[in-house]
Amino acid sequence: MKKIQISPSILSADFSQLGNEIKRLEDAGADMIHVDVMDGHFVPNLTIGPPVIKTLRKYTNLIFDVHLMISPVHKYIKDFADAGADIITIHPEATDNLSESVKHIKNLKKKVGVSLNPNTKVDIIKQELENIDLILVMSVYPGFGGQKFIPDVINKIELLKKLKEEKNYKYDIEVDGGINFENSKDVINAGANILVSGTTIFKENDGNIKKNIETLKEV
Repeated sequence: MKKIQISPSILSADFSQLGNEIKRLEDAGADMIHVDVMDGHFVPNLTIGPPVIKTLRKYTNLIFDVHLMISPVHKYIKDFADAGADIITIHPEATDNLSESVKHIKNLKKKVGVSLNPNTKVDIIKQELENIDLILVMSVYPGFGGQKFIPDVINKIELLKKLKEEKNYKYDIEVDGGINFENSKDVINAGANILVSGTTIFKENDGNIKKNIETLKEV
């Protein structure tokens, strides 16, 4: 079993202190930093773009796990790569040609992530599974933090784990949306090895983010 990694979402951080918040997360044992990019079109919210990511890059050497919820996504991939993203995750619905977008990310020497919304079937990305470094399973409908976990996605995680083992694929399975101390164990047992969490990490135990990160890793 792969080591469990925690990718805290800065969507729940103090936006007036993002650089310091990232340093706090690193000191508390975060494995990477999850950056949610939303365009107000593909999802009903607006967050940050490449200039902010470029500014934040100097605060840490941790992996920037950048989730692009923007459409059309292909023409913006290079901007985020140049800004300092290490993993670039896109939605298959947000590109006219998933294969070309996957190749584009790889050509920029970045890791490729593909995200599946709760209602998106695994079949839509089956042809690309051998080329993907990370599959982000959304356990809420993207757009806002603090939503409740959708339990049905456990079946999708189990299917991705099964396909990975049968075909010897190398992708990580990441889960994002409503992750807390109870359901984290369920998603890990189903096959996830990276957990994204915002509200739980920043709010539980009176904001003791070190304790919260450690607790999320426990099975």
